[in-house]
Amino acid sequence: MTELNGNKVLMVITSHAELGNTGEKTGFWVEEFAAPYYAFVDAGVQITLASPAGGQPPVDPKSELEDFQTSSTRRFDTDTEAQALVANTSKLADMKATDFDAVFYPGGHGPLWDLTDNTDSIALIESFLAASKPVAAVCHAPAVFLNIKDAKGEYVVKGKVVTGFTNTEEDAVQLTDVVPFLLEDELVKRGADFQKVADWNAFAVQDGLLISGQNPQSSELAAEKLLAALNS
Repeated sequence: MTELNGNKVLMVITSHAELGNTGEKTGFWVEEFAAPYYAFVDAGVQITLASPAGGQPPVDPKSELEDFQTSSTRRFDTDTEAQALVANTSKLADMKATDFDAVFYPGGHGPLWDLTDNTDSIALIESFLAASKPVAAVCHAPAVFLNIKDAKGEYVVKGKVVTGFTNTEEDAVQLTDVVPFLLEDELVKRGADFQKVADWNAFAVQDGLLISGQNPQSSELAAEKLLAALNS
């Protein structure tokens, strides 16, 4: 892939740590951050990290289990520079689309709670789209698209091909009754052309400026689509 030196990508990470009323913790899914992060780094992209609260975002403890480790997460585990960046995220409210070429939202369950209705995130995405800059999200993070509207006041996902964590995947992790909403259902309600493959298979789609990945297995694919969009 052509090196994209000089391109600037903003990555927005959840600040939400509580898994509903379960008493368990959630946050961002390490692999869904690490795989895109290194795809961008290796392509020469400059990365800025932001979160609603700023500082260290919470990590979903399940994403640190051995079953979910990949070459990207192991690279992150020994990368003190990347760890320092994550520990010191900027505040989302201070971010401006004019400073970046694209934005990427890693998943984990956290975004369902703190990024879906976040007015800073909504305004930021709307300004990226208005400037014809691509917006990407993976797994639960396509929830950030739910309340984005176009200049005519229509939901931007209406009639658009999108994907995200599916109802059957939510059921498989036994959190259907814990999450504030089912992402697949909400995207469909807003008129999205929701597409998916079998649970836990890699799948990402692009429709115009919107790029989305279905699940943790799709994070690198979504990042590659964003790089391709920057390169086009």
